[in-house]
Amino acid sequence: MNPESLIQTLQGVGPMLASGLGTTLYVTVLSLVIAMVLGILVCLMHLSHLKVLRGIAKFYIWIIRGTPMLVQAFYVYFALPQLFQLLGATEFRVSVLTASILTLTLNAGAYISEIFRGSIEAVPKGQMEASRSLGVSYATSMRKIILPQAVRICLPSLVNQCIITLKDSTILYAIGLGEIMYQARIYVGRTMESFATYTWVAVVFLLITSVLMLVSRTVEKRMRA
Repeated sequence: MNPESLIQTLQGVGPMLASGLGTTLYVTVLSLVIAMVLGILVCLMHLSHLKVLRGIAKFYIWIIRGTPMLVQAFYVYFALPQLFQLLGATEFRVSVLTASILTLTLNAGAYISEIFRGSIEAVPKGQMEASRSLGVSYATSMRKIILPQAVRICLPSLVNQCIITLKDSTILYAIGLGEIMYQARIYVGRTMESFATYTWVAVVFLLITSVLMLVSRTVEKRMRA
């Protein structure tokens, strides 16, 4: 395999990879935005004084962390519609795009909640106690004092989770999502150019993750300044 062959393959597969990359980034970014909200909510439930809320949070995290994401994707796309049909919803269906976003959101949300929980617990407890002693409510203390510090602590882990979610999105080709890996497999099926095609897929992911790591380091330095 020479450089000219790699360039020729890029000319052929480039438009397909660009289309797949657009889908990959759209699904990943949207899922991460929702997962951030879900993660904070589950984290607060986990830290709640109510046993019911703690139990729900622990059960959700246990399910997600204990099952492969491929199984989760199949469950959302194939099993949930069948479950609803058994319950009487005859026309219930989940599109590939919706199932993909839901799978990534639920998966990332569980890990993000644990990242936030560890970061919140890393903030000295005396700060919450001092805030409460001044008459500030628990919710306000958490929002204005604890969470900002927790975000600073967990930023590297959050960026790492973003990278993991981006890479995990390639699994969703198994349910038919037209992401970058799906498009690459179609091209390989037509041309048998496996080495060059998957090399370009790897290059694309390396570039994106490198940019994310660079942004993370820059933000960390500014927050420490």
